[in-house]
Amino acid sequence: MNDELQHLRNLGKTSAQWLHAAGIHSASDLRRLGAVDAYRAVRTRGFRASKVLLYAIEGALMDVHWNDIPAERKEALNRQLDAISARQKN
Repeated sequence: MNDELQHLRNLGKTSAQWLHAAGIHSASDLRRLGAVDAYRAVRTRGFRASKVLLYAIEGALMDVHWNDIPAERKEALNRQLDAISARQKN
């Protein structure tokens, strides 16, 4: 199977399967949603993905290894995720 998601940096078979299960099938789907919403879609489907998946998706969108994403950007992603979670609790 030629899976477009698996050809993106940082994304392997498991992460691609999780993204597919969440209805995300292409790089354009990822770009449209962004890293935080794509990560949330995977988590909402019950997959126990760690924050590494969040950074891996962001790295895939930036075409950099997830570990090379600047700390400030990782913090911004976490703040965005926390803000969404806080809104959902209220």
